[in-house]
Amino acid sequence: MFNGASFPKPLEESVFEGWLETGRASKIGYKYMLIIWDNYDDAYQAVYEEERESIYKYERYESSTGRESLVAAYDLYSESRVS
Repeated sequence: MFNGASFPKPLEESVFEGWLETGRASKIGYKYMLIIWDNYDDAYQAVYEEERESIYKYERYESSTGRESLVAAYDLYSESRVS
């Protein structure tokens, strides 16, 4: 996943699937999974959120100059990408 010049590096599909499973299994009741790029660790991270509004606190990867930037957001149950 995330292959191409507009992404820092690819993400293994198995890692993505594992993150979805982890989010769904949580007792907290998360609804969204955010894929975040961490510039310092040079790695993707999954962040789980309960509310859609929480997505907007992250800067988009294309315009970010901070440590963490949003690459994509997904609905945990439909697996559809949230824009």
